[in-house]
Amino acid sequence: MGRSFELINNRWIGDGYPCFIIAEIGQNHQGDIEIAKKLIKMAKDCGADCVKFQKSDLYAKFTKSVLDRQYESPHAWGSTYGEHKQFLEFSKDQYEELMAFASSLNIHFTASAMDDVSVDFLINLRVPFLKIGSGMQDMKTVIRAMEVMNSFNSKVCLLQCTSSYPTPEDEVHLRVMQTYRDHFPQSPVGYSGHELGLTITLAAAALGAHVIERHITLDKSWKGNDHACSLDETELKLLVEGIRTIEKALGSAIKSKQPSEEPCHQKLGKSIVGKQKLEAGIKLCKEHLTVKVGQPVGWPPQDLDLLIGKTLSRDVDEDETITLDCII
Repeated sequence: MGRSFELINNRWIGDGYPCFIIAEIGQNHQGDIEIAKKLIKMAKDCGADCVKFQKSDLYAKFTKSVLDRQYESPHAWGSTYGEHKQFLEFSKDQYEELMAFASSLNIHFTASAMDDVSVDFLINLRVPFLKIGSGMQDMKTVIRAMEVMNSFNSKVCLLQCTSSYPTPEDEVHLRVMQTYRDHFPQSPVGYSGHELGLTITLAAAALGAHVIERHITLDKSWKGNDHACSLDETELKLLVEGIRTIEKALGSAIKSKQPSEEPCHQKLGKSIVGKQKLEAGIKLCKEHLTVKVGQPVGWPPQDLDLLIGKTLSRDVDEDETITLDCII
């Protein structure tokens, strides 16, 4: 199978397939289903492959003391942390409505499962795949988690992610993607970014990320911790276009002369030419020949050794290109 698998019907991820671009809506919908729909439409219009939300069961994820604590923040949607988090949760009916809306636009839909109850919720919703958050861990924990995951399901993609908002540039560590490749040769790898701007995410694409995820927003100034490091419509469109351009530019690992180089080769490509006037019948040696830009383009310099010992079929002037019709 190699480092690839079918993520969704007829959509594969991994080596040899286009980068799968996830527009992370998360909780940037402000608890408003109409804003959520606008974000889904924005993601589709910008060319993303998938939209993703975050699903939590608060009592499965948090202790009562955490939910009951006072929450004083400019980003708060309630007086306690529990009220704040509940405000941003959608119901089953709302999730079904959003999933149907995404389907009507022909864009994939999923969510992060933030706890075991939410895993069951999303499985029952029949999302095509689940995202499990990074959990702010080290490599030892990643290896253990992969051992557990692979014992049940080998179709796992690992995303390098630093959970700080925004992430400092020197704490992104894109090279971790290569560490994942080395440790898990059967698994696609990718990048989930929380940094400002596009440069680092585009670098992840250039390093071969199979999946890329970035948060999106309708307004970076809105209340909520994620908005400032999210992409607006213009940025998301530029990111998608940039990733697709990078994919084309990465091309093949095989070095070969390209069709677009031919005009330049005809104009400036070097050939073997006569170093002096040469008469028909002479057997060629290196002293008879040199390399110059000439017209027409003739015998390639890299094949000089194949020309040595050949017999000229006609006279060749000094500086004249050696072409096939010169050789017996």
